Amino acid sequence: MLTADIPTRADLVRRASELAPLLKKNAAGAEEDRRLQDETIAALAEAGLFKLRVPKRYGGYETDTRTLVEVAAELGRADGAAAWTTSVYWIPTFMTCLFPDSVQDEVFATPDVRICGTLSPSAFAAPVDGGIVVNGRWSFVSGAQHAHWQEIIAVQPTPDGQHLPVMALVPMSDLQIVDDWDTSGLRGTGSVSTVAQDLFVPQERIIPLPAILQGQYASELNADSPVYRVPLLPVAAASSVGTVLGLARGALDAFLERLPGRTLTYTAYESQAEAPLTHHQVAEASLKIDQAGFHAFRLADLVDAKGVAGEEFSLQERARARADMGAVVRLAKEAVEILASASGGSSIYKDVPIQRISRDIQAVSLHALMNPNTNNELYGRVLCGLEPNTLYI
Repeated sequence: MLTADIPTRADLVRRASELAPLLKKNAAGAEEDRRLQDETIAALAEAGLFKLRVPKRYGGYETDTRTLVEVAAELGRADGAAAWTTSVYWIPTFMTCLFPDSVQDEVFATPDVRICGTLSPSAFAAPVDGGIVVNGRWSFVSGAQHAHWQEIIAVQPTPDGQHLPVMALVPMSDLQIVDDWDTSGLRGTGSVSTVAQDLFVPQERIIPLPAILQGQYASELNADSPVYRVPLLPVAAASSVGTVLGLARGALDAFLERLPGRTLTYTAYESQAEAPLTHHQVAEASLKIDQAGFHAFRLADLVDAKGVAGEEFSLQERARARADMGAVVRLAKEAVEILASASGGSSIYKDVPIQRISRDIQAVSLHALMNPNTNNELYGRVLCGLEPNTLYI
């Protein structure tokens, strides 16, 4: 694919911005349906937003991490569920690019291929001739209903009596989807459970998870690409924060849009915009959003710089990547809470966007890899000279 055919970062952000009217129109319906509408998926595909982490040789854009953050932030400004689902697809797509090139040929043969996935080792793998047989269930699989493939994690016994987590790629047609996604937040993401029953996976579509987390990848053609020679967890962290930043920006947009003509009931203020309390609330929320942006872009720029230079991440940099992700979540959530508190009693109606944004960002903050407290503890542990107490770094 010629470089001239690849859109610039500005082009991709503009495309995401142009989708805003459609995403806003469909947001409430996606909540009711507990999944994105086919129309939304088709529009995201038409804009090329599922191609950001697909290698150029397959017609993808192979974009840098900063672009992921900016595009997801623009999508999240309009609808958190659409942004979250899109960014979640980017992570397993990146992971697919670590597999042998023959596996990539198979997966990326599908135009606008969508790959969902998980990092949770909640299934068991039994070795057999030519591969493994997998049985188990994975929850919180965002975008599964519109995906073509799923990246799975399963635990395989080893000859020494231990267990080895392995990562594998399987077609969605080989999995059962359990429609159990009935939640208070991120309802539109369709983050259902999937089930494997006696599923055979060939050896070439299997990689030990510790090898992936240590940067021991199986692709030869992607080995020298700045996009694919960086560690998985910092990439996953940077791929996720744009949605959160966008949710906070969307909350500020929604608040300011409703502000003209609003009063402060049971006060002498005829206009909420004239109240000093409102000024403090808007200023504080805006500054927290700016601070969240600092951490999001510091994280993205670190990943990109390391990829371009071909440098190893230090342990402290790996831990800080997760801490930056946690900081984005904490600051964005605090900003949304301020704006939701300032939005008045009428904001609890379902057609007022701030209530959906509040529930979505609450759901994000509870995600095991994005929780600010968990990430702060990990970063502080490493800063204090202790070894990390997780593989996911």
